[in-house]
Amino acid sequence: MNLVQETRGGRYAIKQTGGEMQNIPSVTVVIPAYNSARTIASTLASLIAQTCTSWEAVVVDDHSTDATRSIVTDLAKQDGRIRLLPLDKNHGAPAAPRNRGVESSSSPLVAFLDSDDIWHPQKLEMQLAMLEKENAVFSCTSMRDFADGTEVAHAVIQSPPRCHWISFARHRIKGRIPTSSVVMSRDLALQFPFEEDLRYKAVEDYHCWLRILRSGVRCLKLDEQLLHYRRVAGQISGSKLVIMRRLFHVHRNFERTGIVSAAFFTGTHLLLAFYLRFIKKGL
Repeated sequence: MNLVQETRGGRYAIKQTGGEMQNIPSVTVVIPAYNSARTIASTLASLIAQTCTSWEAVVVDDHSTDATRSIVTDLAKQDGRIRLLPLDKNHGAPAAPRNRGVESSSSPLVAFLDSDDIWHPQKLEMQLAMLEKENAVFSCTSMRDFADGTEVAHAVIQSPPRCHWISFARHRIKGRIPTSSVVMSRDLALQFPFEEDLRYKAVEDYHCWLRILRSGVRCLKLDEQLLHYRRVAGQISGSKLVIMRRLFHVHRNFERTGIVSAAFFTGTHLLLAFYLRFIKKGL
């Protein structure tokens, strides 16, 4: 027998097995981490500060060589909703850690949060409410950049945010789904895992969302900047030439797209990315 129990800031699914009641968090937050000792504590602090309390966090450590594991272990002792999933080798990109985190999740929903990003305290509460209201299985929010080393301030949001739907056509012209803002059904995440081939490094998320949207599932986007994306020198998404080549690879190998069309979609993505990230300062 499955029941649902309302709790402050979210829901717990209550599963009854053999006469025992087990609380299942509403969402599993998957956090890939590699040498993230400098930022992982503030990222987890933004999760702990959520007004929605019905979550578990899986920090998937990609064989770090710094103090990432010890920091997460200490925080897990203080908050039982946090657990460390250490990998026995480095995979060179976040795709494999994200996939391992989804596989180990216990919730009906999974969320993604990179180890240097920050969530608005109301992020999960608002997003889970909108998912339920719209009967959606795939969702994201708007985001805003912040410079590494600066403090992030959060204003209280009084009204439910506006939303719109992202289609396959819109996403192919320009990626509009910030990975650290995504909440989706676990079943959907298992059906469309991230591509672990290193030729997709730094664009594996864009490729994943492309495949999901192509299947007919639309993404519900909340028009509120509930994600703060840390701009760090040297991060893997920073090299524009490398990203251009990998985006072209994604488009060229997606449904046997021709060279001209692949070049067109790569160009539109980069041009709109420049406008949104450097002029509008958000996504």
